[in-house]
Amino acid sequence: MLKEEIGTRARPDRATARADVFDFIETFYNRRRPRKHKILGYLTPAETRQRLRHILSA
Repeated sequence: MLKEEIGTRARPDRATARADVFDFIETFYNRRRPRKHKILGYLTPAETRQRLRHILSA
């Protein structure tokens, strides 16, 4: 999936590659991609963590 999303082109250096991966994880994977599990309520990973924090703080 990652290769499909950010491509397989060569990056000029390791820092650029890491930044591209981080950007993908933070902007798409954690915030927009729903988890495909009914038990998790089809929430994104960020929403799942937010819900868990709310439950633990209650």
